[in-house]
Amino acid sequence: MKHSNYMMGIDIGTTSTKVVLFTKDGKVVQTCSKGYPLNSPTPSVAEQDPEEIYKAVLLTVGEVMIASGIEKEELGFISFSSAMHSLIAMDTGGNPLTNSITWADNRSAAYAEELKASSQGEALYHRTGTPIHPMSPITKIMWLRNEHPVIFNKTDKFLGIKEYIIYKFFNEYVMDYSMASATGLFNLKTMEWDEEALVIAGIGSDKLPRLVPTTHILSNLSEGLAANMNISPDTPMVIGASDGVLANLGQNAIKPGIFAVTIGTSGAVRTVSDHPLTDLKGRTFCYALTERHWVIGGPVNNGGITFRWAKDQLGREEIARAKVLGQDPYEILTEMATHIAPGSDGLIFHPYMAGERAPLWSADARGSFFGLALHHTRDHMVRSVLEGVMYNLYSVLLTVGELTGAPKKIHASGGFVRSKLWRQIMADIFNQHVKIPESFESSSLGAAILGLYALGEIESLDAVEDMVGNTHELEPIEANVEIYQELMSIYLSVCRKLEGDYKRIADFQRRHLE
Repeated sequence: MKHSNYMMGIDIGTTSTKVVLFTKDGKVVQTCSKGYPLNSPTPSVAEQDPEEIYKAVLLTVGEVMIASGIEKEELGFISFSSAMHSLIAMDTGGNPLTNSITWADNRSAAYAEELKASSQGEALYHRTGTPIHPMSPITKIMWLRNEHPVIFNKTDKFLGIKEYIIYKFFNEYVMDYSMASATGLFNLKTMEWDEEALVIAGIGSDKLPRLVPTTHILSNLSEGLAANMNISPDTPMVIGASDGVLANLGQNAIKPGIFAVTIGTSGAVRTVSDHPLTDLKGRTFCYALTERHWVIGGPVNNGGITFRWAKDQLGREEIARAKVLGQDPYEILTEMATHIAPGSDGLIFHPYMAGERAPLWSADARGSFFGLALHHTRDHMVRSVLEGVMYNLYSVLLTVGELTGAPKKIHASGGFVRSKLWRQIMADIFNQHVKIPESFESSSLGAAILGLYALGEIESLDAVEDMVGNTHELEPIEANVEIYQELMSIYLSVCRKLEGDYKRIADFQRRHLE
C-alpha cells in the first residue's frame, strides 16, 4: 500500500479556481487554474454560472493529478478554500434558481442602506461580525424577497459557491463556520444561525445549510466523480474555510500582532484574535478560522483592479510596446513610476473605482486624483495609483489596530509582491518591517494545513511556521515615511470631505449608465 505523501488545496476564487498539490511539508508539487467570466451587464450586477465553476473544479483537480504523475492512493486528502459572500438560490430538486451572485454585486444596496440605518442594524453587526453592505448574503436575500418574490418563494436552500460544489460532490447541504460567519446570518457567540437575522431576512433556518466546523471531514465520493478527477473515492475531503482566513494561516499570520496584507484584484488587512471582536463603528469584519481563531480585518474592493485600470487607460503605448518586446506591460508601467519621487510630487489618488468596503463601507464611493497640476505627467499618475492603493490599505490597518493593538509584523502576499517598487511603497506608507512569504499560494496552503489539523496529522496550526519561508524583507526608508505621513493626513481629510458627494455622483452615474 502506498503512503499518502501529498495533500491538495482547492481555492475557489472569483475569477478562477486554483488547485495546488503539496507535499506534506508544504512544498508545491503541481498547480493548475481555470478561469471563468464574471457576468456584469450593468455596473450593479456581478454574477457567475455555478456550473462553470463546478466544472472548473473537476477539470483542475484532474489535470493536477495527471500532470503530477502521483498515484491516487498517494493523495492523503483534499481541503477547500473559497471566496466569500456569494449567494445561490436552490429549488427542491437541487437545481440553481439563480446564478452565483458574487460579493461584487450591488443590487441589494438600497436594502443594505436601509438595514444599516435601522435600529436593528448595529446590533446585527455586533452579533454576526459581518458589516452591513451589499456584499453580504443577508442583504441579497432581502433583495430577492422584495424584488424577485417568485424565485424567493421557490427557494428550498440559500447557499454559497463552496456549498454548491460540496452539494454536487456529496448530495448534502453543509456550510462551515468560516463561510457562515461571512453571511450576516451567523451568531458569533452561539455558533448557530442568528434568530433575529433570520427574521430580518424573512427565512427560517431550514432554508440554510447545516453548520459544521471548518475541520469537518466529508467522504464517500461517488466512483464516477472520483474517476472524473483521477482520485480515489475514499479520499477524505476537509470542508475548510474562506479564502481570507486561510490566507492568514498560509502566510503564518495567526499569532497576535502579526498582520496579513493581501493585494490581488481586491485586497485585505487581517489579523487573528482568540475571541470574536467587532468595531464600535462597524468598520471591520470578524470571521471564523476555528473556534479558537477569529480573523479580524477589513476588505477593500480596489487592489490590483485599479492598477489594471491605469494600465488600460494610461498605458496604451506601453501595452503596444510590451507586445513587441515580449514584456509584461505592468513591469513597464512600474518602471515609469520609479522615476517619480515618493508622494508623486503632491498628487494623491483615492482608489475607489469600484465603490469601497473597508473602511468606508460605501458602494457609492468613487475614485479621484487630488492635487493634479500642470507639472504632473502620466508617470506621476501611475505612481499615485500605486500609492493610493496603499494609503487605503493603511487606513484599514489603522482601523483594525484600534481593535487589536498596533501591528508588530506585516506579512504581505498577492500579485503585487512581485513589484519591488510596490513592496517598498507598502513598507514606507505603513512605516513597518514587511516580510513576503515564500509561497504565493497562501489560501491553498492554508487549506492544506487546516486539513492536516483536521485529520490529526499535526497537533497545532503553528506547524505553518515550518512550511512558510521568506523571499523578501523590507525596511521603511525614513525620508519616504515623513513624506507619506504628511500626505496621508491630506488623503484622509479629502476623503471625509467628499463623503457626502459620493452618493450624488454615484446617483448621476447610475441614471446615465444603467
